[in-house]
Amino acid sequence: MAMPKKGSRPITVDGIAFRWRVSHRPTYSADKSWSPLTFAVERAEGPGSVLVVSLPCARPDNWSGERTIAIRPVLVAGCIRRALEQGWKSGRPGPTFTLTVTEDELASFLGEAPQYLIPFLWGMIPEGGGIKDLPRCTQIWSRDTPPTDQAPSDP
Repeated sequence: MAMPKKGSRPITVDGIAFRWRVSHRPTYSADKSWSPLTFAVERAEGPGSVLVVSLPCARPDNWSGERTIAIRPVLVAGCIRRALEQGWKSGRPGPTFTLTVTEDELASFLGEAPQYLIPFLWGMIPEGGGIKDLPRCTQIWSRDTPPTDQAPSDP
C-alpha cells in the first residue's frame, strides 16, 4: 500500500530518493499519547514496501503533554539506513516494514542527545524548560499578586 504523496517530504539517502511523512490525523489513541510518534517512508520512484518508523515519544499534538521531538532529516536518514540493514526491501512490493527506535538509537541517529519538547497551551517548550521559553507567551498573573502595571482593586 502506497502512502499519500500530499504532505510528504523528499529525502535522498545514499543516492536513492525517498519520500517521508508524519500522518496529519492521529488516531484517537495516538492523540491521547497512548501510542508513539510514527512516520512513514517509501521510495519516491516506483514505490515498493513502506517503512513505518516508531519513535520513543508522543505526537506533538498529544493532549496529555507527553514529550515529543521535531523529526529532522538526519533522523529520517538514520532510520532508513537502519531499516535497510535489517532487511527492508524498499524497491520491492511487500508488507509494511516496521522499525521501532529505542531511546539510545534515537541519540545515535541524531548524533546528539534528543532535544525533547513538551506541548504547552499554544506552543512547545524544551523539556525541563518553563514559561520563559515560550516567546509568544503572556504571563498569567495569580489572583493573589496583582500585575505591577495596575493598581490593586479595593475589596
